[in-house]
Amino acid sequence: MLGLLEYVIRGIDGRGSAARAGRNEHVDHNTLGEARCIRVSSECLGRFHRNPGSARKTSDRGSIFPARAMATVSAMPELTARNVGPSGIEIAYERLGDPEATPVLLIMGAGAQMINWPEGFCRALVDRGLHVIRFDTRDAGRSTHFPDAPVPDFAAALAGDLSSASYTLSDLAADTVGLLDALDLTDVHLVGSSMGGMIAQMIAIEHPERARSLTSMMSTTGEPGVGEADFSVFAGLGAPPQEREAFVAWQVCALRLAASPGFAFDETAAAERAGRVFDRGYDPLGIQRQGLAVVATGDRTERLRSLRVPTLVVHGADDLVCDVSGGRATAAAIPGAELLILGGMGHGLPQELWPELANHISEFIHHVETVTA
Repeated sequence: MLGLLEYVIRGIDGRGSAARAGRNEHVDHNTLGEARCIRVSSECLGRFHRNPGSARKTSDRGSIFPARAMATVSAMPELTARNVGPSGIEIAYERLGDPEATPVLLIMGAGAQMINWPEGFCRALVDRGLHVIRFDTRDAGRSTHFPDAPVPDFAAALAGDLSSASYTLSDLAADTVGLLDALDLTDVHLVGSSMGGMIAQMIAIEHPERARSLTSMMSTTGEPGVGEADFSVFAGLGAPPQEREAFVAWQVCALRLAASPGFAFDETAAAERAGRVFDRGYDPLGIQRQGLAVVATGDRTERLRSLRVPTLVVHGADDLVCDVSGGRATAAAIPGAELLILGGMGHGLPQELWPELANHISEFIHHVETVTA
C-alpha cells in the first residue's frame, strides 16, 4: 500500500506503457496474485517535449477509435449541487443519457476529476441503456477544496498519528450519498475506479440501501501488502510542475508509464485531458488530503465480508499503480463477487477497451436489475 500512497502523494494519475498482454480471466473468486515489477525508463519527459504530437496508433488488438471520439460530449452540461451532505459542500457534476434509464454513478480516483471518465466511455454506457452521472469529489476539479486544512503528514500517519487527516473515505462516501440526495436518487449502481472504487466500497458498507450494485475497478481493500504500486517505475518523474505546459508534459509521461501495455496510448488525448484537468482545478495538496484519507480509513477487508450487494470487480492484469492482487483480494472478501481480470490492461481506460468494459458493466447491471425487480 505504501507504494500507492507515494504515487498519490506525488499527484500521479496514470495510464502509460509497459510490455505484456495476457489472457482475460473471469472468475468468481481467486487467490491473491504476486506483485510484478516492471521497470520503465523515465526518458519520456524529454521525448514528449521533442515530439508532443506523436502517439502510438496500433496495438495487437487493432487500431484505436478516431481521436474525435475523445472530444467533449456537448450534451453533458456541468452543474453544481450546493450544501451537499453532512459537510455542506459544493459538488460539480454532469449527467448523460435518459434520466428515466437505470442510473449509474461513476466515481473517480485520487487527484482525478470527472473528466477522467472519458466521454466516449460514458457514451458507450448510455448506448447500452444506462443513465450516467459523473462528478468531482471534494478537493478535486470544481467541487469544494479545503486549502485551510492541515498539511498532510504521511510519515506521522503511517506511524499511527492521524491528526493531519482532514477526512476519511467515510466522509467522501457521505459526500457522494449527499449528491444522490441532491439529485433525488434513492439508489444507484456504483462504479468506482482506483480510490473511487474504495469510496464505492464504503458506500456499500455504510449506506447499503443506496447501492443497487457495486463495480470496483482497479482498486483494493486497504489490506497492507495487497494492491501495491510499483513506484520504482515512476521514481524518475519527480514532483509535478506547477506551470501549465510543464504539468501537461509531466502528466502525459506519468500516464504513459502506467497505461495498458496491450493497447495503444493516445498521447494527444492524454495531453488534451491533462490541460483540462489543470484548468478545472489542479490541487496538489488536495491530492495529498485524499491520499491521507485512504491511510486514515485503513483495512476494509472484514467490513467487505459483510456486504450483500451484487458486486463486479474489474482489474487489469498489468496494473502498475494498484497491483492485480488488490482486485483479487476485493473479490475474495465480498461474498458472491465476480472477478474480471483483463489481460494487457494497466491503470486506466484504454480506448480500445471501452466497448468490452461497457459490455461487461452494462450486462452486469441489467442482470442485477432483472433479478431484483
